[in-house]
Amino acid sequence: MNVLVVGGAGYIGSHCVRQLTAAGHQPVVLDNLVFGHRAAVDDEVPFYPANLGNEKEVGKILRKEKIDLVMHFAAYAYVGESVTDPLKYYFNNVASTLHLLRCMLGSGVKKFVFSSTCATYGEPEKMPLVETMPQAPINPYGQTKLDVENALKAFARAYGLSFAAFRYFNAAGAAEDGSIGEHHDPETHLIPLAIDAAQGLRPPLQVFGTDYPTPDGTCLRDYVHVDDLSRAHIAVFDKLAEPGTGLFYNLGTGTPTSVLEVIRAVEEVTSKPVPHTLAPRRAGDPPALYADATKAQTELGWQVKFPDIKSIVATAWEWHRTHPTGFAK
Repeated sequence: MNVLVVGGAGYIGSHCVRQLTAAGHQPVVLDNLVFGHRAAVDDEVPFYPANLGNEKEVGKILRKEKIDLVMHFAAYAYVGESVTDPLKYYFNNVASTLHLLRCMLGSGVKKFVFSSTCATYGEPEKMPLVETMPQAPINPYGQTKLDVENALKAFARAYGLSFAAFRYFNAAGAAEDGSIGEHHDPETHLIPLAIDAAQGLRPPLQVFGTDYPTPDGTCLRDYVHVDDLSRAHIAVFDKLAEPGTGLFYNLGTGTPTSVLEVIRAVEEVTSKPVPHTLAPRRAGDPPALYADATKAQTELGWQVKFPDIKSIVATAWEWHRTHPTGFAK
């Protein structure tokens, strides 16, 4: 398939582009490089530095590249910022996505794979999370993702759009060869922050909350390798042949890992101590979030290649070790 990857120069998008090529598809990247990195995309992949909300430009790309399917990774994803500047998030995550979808429908492209999030569930009452649980986001970021999910369901009924929405847990790791990986500014993800602290590139890591009802008192989260995520997106292609199909999947390992367990894994992999300090809980941090990914495993034949935190951290370390400044020259 010819696949337009919107946000294809970002962290998850760039890894998905690699996996698309490996699976025999033809990726095309659209990214405005607000958060993406041109160096994350191989030169032979067609690249368009455009905005997904520019219907005229996107329409030209869809027709020129004979696009069969669009993959969406172009959301803003800082939860705290979504609270302080929700307008920014609604314009980019919702309004621009609606422009993209209208352009797709106008161009006859009716297959869509959407990067959603477990943040749509809010603060669930029980674990693990399954796709049928109530969705009640507690921040604008999660709400914008749920708004798009709801729009997709309406578009499937009205226009015959076929879509799959993947609700991610904690994307982590890097390409196995260490050629691309995680480079955010600002960086908020635990594993790169811990690795940087171990290398002395950042101040000591802050551990927020040690009195949760968990085995070691710190939050439990579900870390899933970025390449495993990418392979799930490709595995769903064959499920989108029927017009009006709407699919939802959780993507996680189902194995919760605590903050302190992540720190120990980084220390073991890097052979360096991770300086860290203990701090009070942050508002809105649930004690545990982890997935039941049985549906993706059963329906898509999806199996994770990196089932444990140490194997995930090892790929991240290879990237950070060889690229201490990320994609910066």
